[in-house]
Amino acid sequence: MTLHDLILGLLFLLTALLYSSVGHAGASGYLAAMALFDMAPAQMKPTALVLNACVALIGTWNFWRGGWFRWRLFWPFAVTSIPAALIGGAITLPDIYYRPLVGAVLVYSAVRLLMSPSQAQVEPRPPSIAVAIVSGAVLGLLSGLTGVGGGIFLSPLIVFAGWGTVREASGVAAPFILVNSVAGLAGRGLIASTLPAAIPAWLLMVLVGGTIGSWLGSRRLPMLAIRRLLAVVLLLAGSKMLLAAI
Repeated sequence: MTLHDLILGLLFLLTALLYSSVGHAGASGYLAAMALFDMAPAQMKPTALVLNACVALIGTWNFWRGGWFRWRLFWPFAVTSIPAALIGGAITLPDIYYRPLVGAVLVYSAVRLLMSPSQAQVEPRPPSIAVAIVSGAVLGLLSGLTGVGGGIFLSPLIVFAGWGTVREASGVAAPFILVNSVAGLAGRGLIASTLPAAIPAWLLMVLVGGTIGSWLGSRRLPMLAIRRLLAVVLLLAGSKMLLAAI
């Protein structure tokens, strides 16, 4: 492993730790790190999806054990997001479109992380099945196209719409990310040669980070200051990709 790969792997580990603490798997953070290191777009999406699936699996287990998973809130989104992510994963966007799209996702993620939604003042009510199905299809397609699992969009949607508490949103986001990441990889027809040679070592690193982060996050560890620092990194990386597309 080169020094370049080691530094990138350490960034992945930190990203997995931070994101998994709030039920996410870190795809936007992995994309940010890879953008900062000027990785080829053809490798960015499959790499982010592989790392995402690994961390999301761990997060799903920990948040389920913590009692935060809600099947009624999960399945209407997942039933349409999975085939949509499959389609999105099969589409390879030209660099001229991919960079601004991912840049916009990263900037959005930064804004999302700067927000600190409070617990809903009224009793959360799950969305209608029709609304959840349409929302799931949109999020799944975006997930497959960009290489993110969709949780960065789903959890704020659930909280701000009053469909669930912050912890319930995290408990649903992890398995949502998992199924969409796997669907995105399947749609892409993952070929080992499209992944960097350092992927085994990076998987081990995010495994460590994801295990620690989701364990702490499922026990209500406050992460506000670190989330804001991470948002700055995402904003810089997103801006870099947007400017490069101009």
